[in-house]
Amino acid sequence: MGDYKLIALDMDGTLLNEQSEISKENGEWIQRALDAGITVSFSTGRGFRSALPFAEQLKLETPMITVNGSEVWQKPHVLHKRTLLSPGYVKRLHEVAQQHPGTWFWAYTTEEVFNLERWINPATDYEAHHWLKFGYYTEDEQVRQRIYDEVAEWGALEITNSSPWNWEMNAKGITKASAIRELCSLMGIEMSQVVAVGDSLNDIAAIREAGLGVAMGNAQEAVKEAADAVTLTNDEHGVAEVIKRYVL
Repeated sequence: MGDYKLIALDMDGTLLNEQSEISKENGEWIQRALDAGITVSFSTGRGFRSALPFAEQLKLETPMITVNGSEVWQKPHVLHKRTLLSPGYVKRLHEVAQQHPGTWFWAYTTEEVFNLERWINPATDYEAHHWLKFGYYTEDEQVRQRIYDEVAEWGALEITNSSPWNWEMNAKGITKASAIRELCSLMGIEMSQVVAVGDSLNDIAAIREAGLGVAMGNAQEAVKEAADAVTLTNDEHGVAEVIKRYVL
């Protein structure tokens, strides 16, 4: 067991089960960690509004990392740092989406989420919004690969995923790992004192850099390969197992 001070938890596929709920077991062990003086933080691709009800459910007054690290919150509602995605890149990403009909896409701004069915109005007024993240979803592997190849060629964005069927784009250098580093400096601790837990490519940087990087039993193969340990699945209270086994 290490001297861990911060547990950074991904939400979907990690803390939340397949019904998007926090199990009683996960909730209990998070409370035990908090009682032991350990900070438990969400580290999620979700936006703040979508993550907040779960923080409230657990009565967390701890820092939060949202939108894959584009936002770092000192505690709920207290923003510490925000990194925007340039409107010029959002325009290009939107154009790529339009070249692949049938591909679902979405984009987070600081205020709301736009998508294929409800885009900004007027449709070309990219500069009017403060962008955080852009995403694509398609189960067509070839289309997904083409999108990746095109965007990767720009060399200007972080490209990860939160499921095997999507891509998520953040500003260059913005990852959950960069956000956790920010939290460490805020808390006066080292990355070696962090446990990072996740299941998708947007968790890999954090899992590699944390003192203990843990992949869920249901994680993508690349995440398991990058991790120090693999826990149970999100339906088997894998987060509770991590806290029980490695932290307390």
